Amino acid sequence: MNAGPAGPDAGTRTRIDAIRILKRWADAGDFPDRMFGEIPAARRGFAMDLVYATVRNARALDAALRTFLAREPEHPHAMPALLLGAAQILKMPDVAEHAAVFSTVEALKALDGPRPCGFANGVLRNLLRNRETVLRDLAAAPLAVRESHPDAQVARWTERFGAERAEAICKWDNEPASPTVLSLPGRPAAPQLLASFLEAGVAATRHPGVPERAVVIPHGSHVDRLPGFEDGMFSIQDPATLEAVRLLDARPGMRALDACAAPGGKSVQIAARLGAGGELVAADCWRDRLAPLRENLRRFGFGDRARVVLADAKRVRLADLGGRPFDRILADVPCSNTGVQRRRADARWRFDPARLATLVQVQEAILENLAGLLAPGGRLVYSTCSIEDEENGGVVAGFLARHPDWRLADKAALVPPDRFCDGAFAAALERRAGAR
Repeated sequence: MNAGPAGPDAGTRTRIDAIRILKRWADAGDFPDRMFGEIPAARRGFAMDLVYATVRNARALDAALRTFLAREPEHPHAMPALLLGAAQILKMPDVAEHAAVFSTVEALKALDGPRPCGFANGVLRNLLRNRETVLRDLAAAPLAVRESHPDAQVARWTERFGAERAEAICKWDNEPASPTVLSLPGRPAAPQLLASFLEAGVAATRHPGVPERAVVIPHGSHVDRLPGFEDGMFSIQDPATLEAVRLLDARPGMRALDACAAPGGKSVQIAARLGAGGELVAADCWRDRLAPLRENLRRFGFGDRARVVLADAKRVRLADLGGRPFDRILADVPCSNTGVQRRRADARWRFDPARLATLVQVQEAILENLAGLLAPGGRLVYSTCSIEDEENGGVVAGFLARHPDWRLADKAALVPPDRFCDGAFAAALERRAGAR
C-alpha cells in the first residue's frame, strides 16, 4: 500500500506557526512572546526569528509591499504571509531566496487553501526581483518609515534628544538582541563565565559596555544548555537592569520587597546581595507569572530566603506581606517599554499618548502606596525600562512635590545605545532624616 502524501516540511511548518502568531498579533494585539510556548521546541527558535523580524520591521515591510499590491489581500492569512515573506527577503539575509518565497507560499496554502497562492507568489517574486530598488527607496524614506517606528515616537525623541540620537535609538531597536549573561555576587565573575562558555564551544564575547559584569551569547544559542545554567551561576538579562539593583543597595540581613517582580531577574540579583540572613518578598499581581518567578528563585537557590506573593503593588498592605516594614523596596513598575523595544519588538506598536497617560497614573499609584511600606531610614527605588520623561523624571518629581519629607538620593538613566545597553531609568528615594 502506498504511503499518503507527506505533510509540510519543517521550514514550511515553522512559517505556518509564524503566520498564525502574526495574524493573532494583528487581529487581537496578543503579545507574540506569550505564544511561542505553543510551538514545538525544535521549531521555536526559527519561528521567533521570523516573527520578531516581521513585527520589528512591520511599517517598512508594509511600505515596500504596497508598491506591488494592486488590491488588498482578501484571504485571512494573506497579509501576514506577505509581511513574513517580505521580512525574509529584505531583512533576513541568511534565509535562502527560494525558501523565503516558496515555503512562505506553501505555508499560506496550508492555512487558506490554494486560491491566494498565485497572488502571493507573484507579489513576493516581484519584491525579490526589485529588492535593491526597494531597499534604496526605503533608505530615502522618512526615519519613522525606514526604521519602522510610530510617528509619535520619532517626533518626541527628535524633540527631546535631537535627530541624531532619535535615529540611533530607532536603529538600536531594530538590531536583533543576543542573550546577555550577568554575573551574581558570590558566584563566578564574568571572565570566569566567559572562559567556561568558550571551553564549551560557545562563541561568547565580553559585553562591550559592561565587560566586568556581562557576557554576550551568540544569537540563537540555547542559553539553558550553557554550563552553569541549571546551577544558577548567572542570570540572563540586559546590563541596564543592574542600575536599579545598584541604587537599591541591598545589604546582608535586610528585609526587601520586589513589588513587581516577575519574571525574577532583579529578584535574583537582590537575593544574592541580601545573603543568607536577609529576607526577600517577591510580589506580582499576575497569578500566571508566579510559577516562573518561583522557578527562577529556586534555580538560583534562593527559595528559602524569598517568599513569592500574589499582590497588587497599588493596593498591597504590610499586613499582606508579613506585617513588618521593609528596609529596601524596588518598584520596577509597568511601563511603555520604550527602552527595550529591541527585545520587545511589538512594544512600539502599542505606544500612544493615551496609553502613556494611563500608565503614568498606575505608576504614581504604585509609588504612593509602596512609600508607606518603607521602614525609617530605608530606601525605595522607582524604576522603569522606559525612556519617556513622563514615566521617569515626571513621576518622581510629582511624588517629591507631594511629599516634601522625601528626597532624591540618586538616579540613573540610560538611553540606547548608551553603553551598548537597553534603556532604563532608576531613582533612589529616601525619607528625610527626622521626618515623620
